[in-house]
Amino acid sequence: MAKFLNSQSTVRLIKEKNLAQSIQVLERRKPLDLMFPLEGSAHQQQSNLDVPRKSALDRLREAVVLTKDAVKAVSLTAMEALKEGASMIGILTERDELVDPFSHLEAPIWPRDPPVELIRLAYAYCEELTMREAGNFYHSFKYLPDEQRQAMCAVYAFCRRADDIADGDWEDRFPGANGELDQEAMLYREKLEELQNKDTVLDHEHYLEKITQLFFFRKKLSTCYSEVSSTDPVFLALKDAVRRYSIPRQVFDDLITGMEDDLFNNRYHDFDDLYLYCYRVASVVGLMCIEIYGYEDPKARKYAESWGIFMQLTNVLRDIAEDVQRDRIYLPLGELEKNGILPEKLDENVILNPSWEPYVHHYAKRARTYLKEAKQLLPLLPRRSRYSPAAMIAFYDKILRKIERQQGDVFTKRVKLNKIQKLSLAAAVYLRHRFLPGFLNPVWSGLAKFGILPDV
Repeated sequence: MAKFLNSQSTVRLIKEKNLAQSIQVLERRKPLDLMFPLEGSAHQQQSNLDVPRKSALDRLREAVVLTKDAVKAVSLTAMEALKEGASMIGILTERDELVDPFSHLEAPIWPRDPPVELIRLAYAYCEELTMREAGNFYHSFKYLPDEQRQAMCAVYAFCRRADDIADGDWEDRFPGANGELDQEAMLYREKLEELQNKDTVLDHEHYLEKITQLFFFRKKLSTCYSEVSSTDPVFLALKDAVRRYSIPRQVFDDLITGMEDDLFNNRYHDFDDLYLYCYRVASVVGLMCIEIYGYEDPKARKYAESWGIFMQLTNVLRDIAEDVQRDRIYLPLGELEKNGILPEKLDENVILNPSWEPYVHHYAKRARTYLKEAKQLLPLLPRRSRYSPAAMIAFYDKILRKIERQQGDVFTKRVKLNKIQKLSLAAAVYLRHRFLPGFLNPVWSGLAKFGILPDV
C-alpha cells in the first residue's frame, strides 16, 4: 500500500508571490462578457477591459494546486498498490451500494497516467452515480454518443460532490492529509476569511469541516490541469473529459467558489445578488456542457449562461420549503418585503397571502425571459447533441408550469416529474431535435401551444 508524506511539508510549497498578488478585495462577478441577458432585471456592468481583472479571492483560489513534489511516495506508488489490490476493483457491492473503486489506496495521486482500463472504471463510477442521483439529468443525455455521455456524467459527478459537501453530509476524502489541522488548508482558510470579511452562517464545527473539504476538492481539481492524476474516480474521469473537450478550469473553480460562498451567505437582498449565485452554481454548468456538445458561435456561451439562470431560478422556487428548513432564503428579500411577504413566514401558510400567487407568477415570468434566451442556444449546437439541453429545458419548463398551476404551493408536496413524464419528454425532444425535418417545426410549435408537445 502506498505511503505518502502528509501535507505538513506542503505549506512551504504555497508560493508567497501568489499570495502577495492578492491585493484586490473586490469580489469578482461572473465574466463581464457574459453579463447577459438583461431582460430578467440583472444589473448590467460595462467595462472596456477585454478580460476582467482578477480579485484577491480569484488569485488565492488559483494558487491552490497539487503537484508531484507535494505528494512524494515513501514506498510503493499508487499504481503498484492498485496491482496488489486488483481483486478489490469494482464499483458495486453485493448489496448494490456504490463504492469508490480506489478507496483502498492511501495515495492522493497516480504518479503517471493510469491505464485506460482505470479511466473506464472511473467513468463507470460517474455514470452509475449520475443514474442514481439525477434522473432528470441522466435522461437528458443518455442518448448522446458514448464519449459525450461519459463526459457529461463526469461533469455531473463533480457538481454533485461539490454540492453534497456544501449542502449535504458527504465527507470527501483526501489521502495523506491532516484534515482541519492541515497547515496548508488552515492558511488558505485564514486568507479566505480575511477577504470575505464576514462570518460564516454555519456553526463553527460544520464550517471548519466543509471549508476544509472544499479546499481539498479544489486541490483535486488542479490535477485535471497538471501532469499528475487524482486517485478519486470523479477527478480521474473529469481529467479525461477536460482533455478531450478543452473545458477551461475557471468554470469548475467558479462552481467551487459558489459552494464556498454558500458557507458565508444564507440571504440575498436583491436580484443582482441572486443572479450571481445562480451564475456560479448553474450557469457555469451550462458553460461546461456546451464544450462537450460542441459549438462555433461565441453567442452559445451567452445563451448557456441564460440556460443555467433559468434552471436555477426554477430550483430556487421549487425548493423554498427545503431551503427554509436549512435556514436559507434565496428569494430576494427586497422583493418579498415590497410584496408584503415576510421572510420568516415562508411556510405553507404563505399561500394564503394574497400577494404570494402574483409574486410567483411575476417570478416565473422573469425566469421565462431566460428560458426564451436559453432556447436560442439549441440551433447553435450540433444536431446530434442539441437534444440534451433541450430535454433539460423541457423538464424545468414543465416543473415551472406545475408550480404556477398549483398557485405557488411548493410547501405541501415537492413539485417533480414522475418517471413516465421524464421518459416521454426526453423521447419527444430527442425525436424532434435528432430526426424531425426542419420544415415540420411549425407543426411541432403549433401542437406545443396546445400543450400536446413540449415547447422546445
